[in-house]
Amino acid sequence: MRRPRPVLPALGRHRPPRAPDDRFRGRIAGFGTASGTRVVIGMWDESPLGRFADVMIEDAAGHRLLLAPSPEVADYVSSTYSFDEVRVVPVARRRVDGGIAVTAGDLEVTLAVGPISWLGVLLRLVPRGLATRPAWLTLVDPVARVLVHGARTAGTAGGGRREYYGVTLVRDLAAVTAVRDGVDLGSIAPLSPPVRFGFGSAPARPSLVDVVSTIRRPA
Repeated sequence: MRRPRPVLPALGRHRPPRAPDDRFRGRIAGFGTASGTRVVIGMWDESPLGRFADVMIEDAAGHRLLLAPSPEVADYVSSTYSFDEVRVVPVARRRVDGGIAVTAGDLEVTLAVGPISWLGVLLRLVPRGLATRPAWLTLVDPVARVLVHGARTAGTAGGGRREYYGVTLVRDLAAVTAVRDGVDLGSIAPLSPPVRFGFGSAPARPSLVDVVSTIRRPA
């Protein structure tokens, strides 16, 4: 009677489990100003870092500044995006009549939120469960680049990680009041040229988007 052959483990077939994705669910507001300063505000309701808001600023000279509410947020965001300066300051947001008010250190912003944009109407056609999947966002990234100048849905996030932006709704910003260190930054303007914090920029058209940002670590 033959003895059964020992079963040897297959080489190269078993990979260690991938670290879980970091998912940030919330809103991003992006706009330019007449002074040339461009601002991107993240307002996150759910994230590995809890509920928080942060502000990215690029001035007319190209200086990139992160305003973060805690050292933990500052470390995470600055390891994911590129800045010339990082400050930890109190950051708060609140609803106001017709929009949102944000304070971050010496910056005070009031956003007047307008109607859903043509892009927001288009995005509503995509099922929400599909719209935030990394595989889908990788597939549609070339299309996003054509539809919205400067926008990306998939790209690098530092440290070998990948990032995926799943936008589910877009609203226009009707008006913005932005004051920094007591100086009015001027009336609302397109976010142009694109900001240089990461692999992509917020849309040039001043907007408030509902988004799920997924950070995936390398396997």
